[in-house]
Amino acid sequence: MRTRTAALAVATGAVLLSPASLPASAHPQGDTANPKSPQNSGISGPPAAPAAPAVQEGSVSAAALLAKVEGCRQVSRDKYRTDDGARANIPVCGKRGAVFWKADMDIDCDGRRSKACNRRTDPLFLDATAFQESTGRQLSAEHLPYVVVPGASRRWSHTAHGITGGSVAAVIHQGKVLYTVVGDTGPKDLIGEASYAAAKSLGIRPDPRSGGTDAGVTYIVFEGPKASPIENHRAAVARGDALARQFLRQN
Repeated sequence: MRTRTAALAVATGAVLLSPASLPASAHPQGDTANPKSPQNSGISGPPAAPAAPAVQEGSVSAAALLAKVEGCRQVSRDKYRTDDGARANIPVCGKRGAVFWKADMDIDCDGRRSKACNRRTDPLFLDATAFQESTGRQLSAEHLPYVVVPGASRRWSHTAHGITGGSVAAVIHQGKVLYTVVGDTGPKDLIGEASYAAAKSLGIRPDPRSGGTDAGVTYIVFEGPKASPIENHRAAVARGDALARQFLRQN
C-alpha cells in the first residue's frame, strides 16, 4: 500500500512547478501514489476499464534493452521498498545515459479529473501532479503514459541525474516496450509506479484500487533531452526511441 502524507501537503498549498520552470536543482515534493490495498476493493464507484492489449513502441526490442540492464551498479544510497511493509530491496542502478530499476507497478490516477480517475474510482485521488502540461493544466493519468519517480532525498535524487518532468523512460513488461515521460513524484522510500494510461497500454489492469502487478516491470529513465511538450505521447515515443538506440550504442 502507498502512503499519502506528503501528497496532502502538496494539495494544501505547496507550489507546483512546470518542467519548463524547474531549475536543475529544484524538485517538487509530493507523494502522489495510490494503494492496492484489499480493504479498498469494496469502495463504490465504476470499475476501471480492463487493460488493453500490450503495445510495442519504437524500433528497439525489449530483449535488447533488458540485455543492457542485467547487472546493477547501484547509484542510490539505499534501496527502496515496492510497498509499505515490504523489504527495502530495490536499488536504483546506473549506466551511461540512464538509470533503471526493476520493481512492481502500482497505479497513479492523480492529476486532471476524468471518468477513470476521480474520487469515486480512487479514494486517495489528488487533483494535482508534480509536473504540469505546457498549458499549465495538470497531467491526465487516464490519457498520458507517465512514470512516478521517488521524491528526492538522501536515499537518491533523480535531479542529480538531470531527470525531471518530461524526461523519457522506457517501461518494459512481458516483452513489450512503452515510452513514457516522468510525470509525478512519489514517496521517498517507495518505488514502482506509473499512470493509469501506462498500465493500460502495457496490458496491466489499471484499476487504482486493485490493479497493477506485483513484479516484472523494468523502468529505464534516460538522462538526456526531454519530450516536449510533456503531454505529447508521440514526442515521448520519438525521443525515447532515439535515446534507447543511443543507450544501446553507449553500453
